[in-house]
Amino acid sequence: MSALERRATIGLSSIFALRMLGMFIILPVFALYAAHLPGGQDHTLIGIALGAYGLTQAVLQIPFGWASDRFGRKRLLYWGLALFAMGSFIAANAHDLHWIIVGRIVQGAGAVSGVVIAMVAELTRDQHRTKAMATIGMTIGLTFALSLVISPWLAGLVGVPGIFALTGVLALAAMAIVYKVIPTPQVSRPRTVRRDEFVAVLRNLELTRLNLGIFILHAVLMAMFVVVPFALINNGLAADHHWQVYLPVMVAAFILMVPTIIFGEKKLGAKAVFITSVAILFCGQIVFSLTQQNFWGLVSALVIFFTAFNVLEASLPSMISRVAPAHAKGTATGIYSSFQFLGAAGGAAAGGFISQHWDGSAVFMFTSIATLLWLLISLPMRPLPAVRVTTYTLPQLPEGRASELASELADITGVREAVVLAKEGVAHLKVEKSGFDESAVLRLISAVREG
Repeated sequence: MSALERRATIGLSSIFALRMLGMFIILPVFALYAAHLPGGQDHTLIGIALGAYGLTQAVLQIPFGWASDRFGRKRLLYWGLALFAMGSFIAANAHDLHWIIVGRIVQGAGAVSGVVIAMVAELTRDQHRTKAMATIGMTIGLTFALSLVISPWLAGLVGVPGIFALTGVLALAAMAIVYKVIPTPQVSRPRTVRRDEFVAVLRNLELTRLNLGIFILHAVLMAMFVVVPFALINNGLAADHHWQVYLPVMVAAFILMVPTIIFGEKKLGAKAVFITSVAILFCGQIVFSLTQQNFWGLVSALVIFFTAFNVLEASLPSMISRVAPAHAKGTATGIYSSFQFLGAAGGAAAGGFISQHWDGSAVFMFTSIATLLWLLISLPMRPLPAVRVTTYTLPQLPEGRASELASELADITGVREAVVLAKEGVAHLKVEKSGFDESAVLRLISAVREG
C-alpha cells in the first residue's frame, strides 16, 4: 500500500470502528440495565430499544450513499457523525426506555457506513482493496471484542448512561479525524445516479444475495444478545464477570479467523470461504440451541459463532465493492448498509418478542432457521469476477459524444463496463484483470483529446 492508502485505510477504519462502537458497546449490558427501567419488564420493548439504532440506519443508508455520490463523501461524514453524537447525548440523559429509543433513533440517523465503504473503494487501488476492506472488517471485529470486554467494566464505573455519553464524545473525535486524516477522493462530483441505474443495483441478483446475507448476519447477532447475557447469568456468571468469557472467546475466534481468510483466499477462493463460513455460522446456532443451559457448551457456541462472524464481516464489504457497478458504488454500499442495519433492528425486535412470549431456546431456533436460509440462498452464487475499476480523465464532451465514447470503450477487449461522465470529464471502466487491452483505451482517449 502507498502512504495515502495506508492513511485512508487506517483513518476510515477508525471512523467505522467508532460508529460501530455505538451499536456494539451496549450489547452485553443493555438488556440487564433496561430491565430495571420503567417498561423494562417487557423484553419486546428492550429489543426495540436495542434495535432502534439499526432501524434509522437502515432507512437512511441509501439516501446517505446516494447523496454522497452527488455532494461528496466527506460532507456526508460530518453530518452523520454529528447526528450520532446528538443521539448519544439524548440516550445518556434518558430516564426511561422510551427516551432511550428516541436517542437510539437519532444515533442511527447518522447513516454513513455505506459512505465509508465507498470511500475505501475510491482511495485504494484494486490490488489493495481487499486488504483495506479486510482491515475494516477486522477493526469491526476488534471493536466488537473490545466492547464485550470493557462494557461490563465501564457499566460498573460510569453506568450505561455514561457509556452513551462516551460514544457521543468519540463521535466528535471522529469528526476531527475526518478533517485531519482522511484524504478527499478525487472522483467526479457532482452526479446523481439515475433512477434506472438505481433500479439496476436493486435488481442485481448477486448484490441481493450479499445484501440478504448481511441482513441475516446482523439479525442473528442482535437476537442473540437479547438472551446471551441472561444465559450467562443463569449459568452462574455474574454480570460484572462476563468479560471473563468474552475476552478468551474473541481471542480464540481471531486466532481461528486469520488462517481461515489467508488459506481460503489462496487455496479455495472467496466463494468457498464465504459458503463455509455461513455453514459454520449455522452450526454455531445449532450448538447454542442445544447447549445454552451448559456453561461450556455456551462458550463453545460463542467461539464457533464469532469465528464465522469475523470472517463474514471482513469479507462481505470487499465482495460488495467487487460486484457493484463502477458508477454507483455509493448507492450499492448504501443499500448494503441499509440491509445490515435493518437486520440489526429486526433481529433485536424479533429476539425480544420471541424471548418475551417463549424462551431463549426459541430465539436460537429462530437464528438457526435464518442462517440455514442464508446458506441455501448463497449456494448458487457465482464466483466473484476478477475485475478492477480504473479511471481516466477526459476533456468535457457533449452528451451525445460521451454516449458514443462509452459504447466504443465498452467494445474494447477486457472492458466489462464503461461509464463516461461528460461534464466532469471522467471515464470509469470496470475491466478484467487479465486480457484487458489498455493500449486500445489509451489510443481512443488520446484521439478524443486531440479531436
